[in-house]
Amino acid sequence: MKYRGNMRTALLDDRKIHPIEFSKWADAKRQFANRDKDRIKVEELKQSIAKRGLKEPILLGVSARYPDVYVGDGHHRAIALMELGVSSFPFHWYWIKSFGVRIESEPFPYHLLGL
Repeated sequence: MKYRGNMRTALLDDRKIHPIEFSKWADAKRQFANRDKDRIKVEELKQSIAKRGLKEPILLGVSARYPDVYVGDGHHRAIALMELGVSSFPFHWYWIKSFGVRIESEPFPYHLLGL
């Protein structure tokens, strides 16, 4: 069974949990705001999250080679959460190791976030 945790949204920053597809969260926000398709998706997510909460967990990747944590899937959801000021979000996580990727059933390694 996949581990499902809850994480503080404030940890979605450039030092703790960074975006994999962008250099910084500000870059993701800017790109999503400037592209119609992305802007619409974020707005739809904000409406849905405001009504029902976030139902689909964000997927966090943890690199075994570089002890860092990033959003592997869920950038639009993360931006929507940040813009709404939601305090926490559900997540699943996976290790990226030399032999492959595996969704974990074990608790998240919070020590990697300096917590």
